[in-house]
Amino acid sequence: MNNTSRIYSVITGSGSYIPSSIVSNQDFSDTAFYDSTGKKLEKPSQEIVEKFEQITDIAARRYVNDDQVTSDIAFLAAEEALRSSGTDKETLDYIIVAHNFGDVPAKNKRTDMVPSLAARVKHKLGIENPFTVAYDLPFGCPGWLQAVIQADYFLRSGDAKRILVIGAEVLSRVSDPHDRDSMLYADGAGAILLEGVESTEPVGIIAHTTRSDTERAAHLLRMGPSYNADYVGDDLFLKMDGRKLYEYALKTVPQAIQSCLKKAHVSLESIHKILIHQANGKMDEAILKRLYSLYEIQDVPADVMPMTISWLGNSSVATLPTLLDLMLNDKMDRHEINDGDTLVFASVGAGMNINAVVYKVPEKVA
Repeated sequence: MNNTSRIYSVITGSGSYIPSSIVSNQDFSDTAFYDSTGKKLEKPSQEIVEKFEQITDIAARRYVNDDQVTSDIAFLAAEEALRSSGTDKETLDYIIVAHNFGDVPAKNKRTDMVPSLAARVKHKLGIENPFTVAYDLPFGCPGWLQAVIQADYFLRSGDAKRILVIGAEVLSRVSDPHDRDSMLYADGAGAILLEGVESTEPVGIIAHTTRSDTERAAHLLRMGPSYNADYVGDDLFLKMDGRKLYEYALKTVPQAIQSCLKKAHVSLESIHKILIHQANGKMDEAILKRLYSLYEIQDVPADVMPMTISWLGNSSVATLPTLLDLMLNDKMDRHEINDGDTLVFASVGAGMNINAVVYKVPEKVA
């Protein structure tokens, strides 16, 4: 038995902000959709919307109010995480905010990233400590999980004790209203408090892996003009090559998770929950099935992969921390996190970037 103590990164609090505005698929039933060549789609919009739900499992999504921007909802999620952990905000060593588009106002659609969103959150929290370092991390949809990985390095080094990690995004303002893919996107924010804890047994973050496939896949997600040539304005919108992205994710995400499990010396059978970035319900199901097939397991355990995408949509960096917060607060039917459980987190997104984390929930001391 190894009695050597080392520092592990443990989640001690969580919070999220789910916008109150619910946008259902029916809200798109009168939208004029165009393809990437600028040609208007001939199928009735209602038929396009119904097909979209069949392919993605998304029935609704959340949008922020017009007077809110990304740093606002990041702050709200951060407040909840601090409150739930009972942490004195002045003792934070870092605030890391993962996002990709900065603060985009409802009116002019222009990205505002100076000062950093993390600096804005720190300011909103009223933190006076100059050694609470605040910075942003743009890394596509895997940004929040990558921020968790960075925080783990800081904590394990001993230079930091407490780190607030936030994922926040307002995708509703960077999505082309004439692109079918706009129905994927949503707004939201989630946050966790990570703390360094000494333990003689592996606990908290056990292992992590990251990869960036830029040679051929860098531009599967990109910015571009509206598909509607008559769109007024020079705004750029989030665009993606959906089919190639699906193929890329299906091939590489299971491999990344397998690599992380191997690094952690943990078997797939011992995993209680797999939290995957909520990008597309059907795609995530295919990724899960492919993962288990790598281990020659045909029957995927029921309820091993909790999903929120059907009612929250794809909020990019916010999907994983929001999902985690809902589970930690017993707000997900049939899904709970118990002491001693081993979890896997995984995400894929712009770059193309992929990451995975194996996390063991600490046992509470009686």
